[in-house]
Amino acid sequence: MKSEAMRLALRVNPDADKLSVEDRSVYDWYRFVPSFPPHLVRDYLKRFAITEKHCLLDPFRGTGITIVESKEAGLLSVGIEANPMIASASRVECDLTIHPAGLGKHSGKVPEIAEDKIDAKEAELALSAEAQKILLKGSISEKPLKNALEASLNEASEPEFKGHELLALAKTPVHTASNLNFGPEVGVGKRKKDAPVLFGWFENLRTMGPDISNLKDRVGARSHVLKGDSRETINEPQPKSINAVITPPLCPNENDYTRATRLESVILGLINNRKALQYLKRELIQSNTRNIYKDDACDAHIDNFPQVSIHANKIEARRVDLNKTRRFEPLCANVTKQYFGGMVRHLANVRQALAPGACLARLVGDQASFFRIMIKTGELLSRIAVSLCYELIGIDLFRTRLSTAARSRLRKKSHFCRGQSDSNPSSWILVCT
Repeated sequence: MKSEAMRLALRVNPDADKLSVEDRSVYDWYRFVPSFPPHLVRDYLKRFAITEKHCLLDPFRGTGITIVESKEAGLLSVGIEANPMIASASRVECDLTIHPAGLGKHSGKVPEIAEDKIDAKEAELALSAEAQKILLKGSISEKPLKNALEASLNEASEPEFKGHELLALAKTPVHTASNLNFGPEVGVGKRKKDAPVLFGWFENLRTMGPDISNLKDRVGARSHVLKGDSRETINEPQPKSINAVITPPLCPNENDYTRATRLESVILGLINNRKALQYLKRELIQSNTRNIYKDDACDAHIDNFPQVSIHANKIEARRVDLNKTRRFEPLCANVTKQYFGGMVRHLANVRQALAPGACLARLVGDQASFFRIMIKTGELLSRIAVSLCYELIGIDLFRTRLSTAARSRLRKKSHFCRGQSDSNPSSWILVCT
């Protein structure tokens, strides 16, 4: 690792992660909470000299910002996402082929047929006992939930607009009728005794038409979203077909990211019992103690990375010193091993898809969630990347944030790598911490 590769450009920008007014458009259709700003993707596309001849990959689709930006830039793109709600949202956000006027006309008809369907299926307005068990306790009150389930009966009134209807409906209960609040983690706030859902759903659907009209010249840019585990061998896209990767993989912390989409996933029937929820968690990078299971084996991939074990041992020693033995606390050290082991698998497998000269951007953050032991995520991932024949080129600072756990500033930086031989495709990696 060359010393010049470790330069820091301290560009601390308090507004770096904010969504600008001009960027709202499609991102307001449905917005997953863990996010990064669209302008960051545009900056990297320009920096990497990506053109319409190139193909972009986001193996941790998340909010879908990378895929949507590639669509707007006229680029071919591929996304991979394990969460069915997020994968579905990404497909809809990238579907600009429908007629915007037709969608607008359709959204106006929906209220006309709502009452008849609700009256005919009143008996179905209840969640199963198993589905209720996986909802966050108190996340939505009884009457707003009934309203949301009433709305769910009306989806797919016209097959052409089914995906857009479902996405508009997925957003509505969370933002209009639930008791949820969103910060670094998902929490439950003041209870709403009643809240309209149907009207909010109609309004969300109505706003999609104008957004599609504004992007109609980009309909020809193809995007393909795969539902799957990014740690597994990537069969799609084709080998050596990807020219850039811009993605925000999960970071090791105590945020259970399935909580952020739990309510809408249950209402839409995408997840309806504990078994389905566990299946989803097993397809995610193991970044928190809530998705650690006894038969997890990603830690077998860190044998060549003693720095990871050192961090895990520090976490376990601190836990013992603090006598932390409740529920998930004994799993914190294991999370660190499983997370970085999973990223070893991912970085090794994604190489087969990279074209010569491919550029990568990894957007992650330093973490201190586990008993205030600092995990320099970007630094560790950079070491792993170098061992897998990526060459680290440099580091930029994106922004800092205040850690309540560590009582210190956590940094976002950028680490650059390039492959070093003909047998390993030339590539860059940018890891922002």
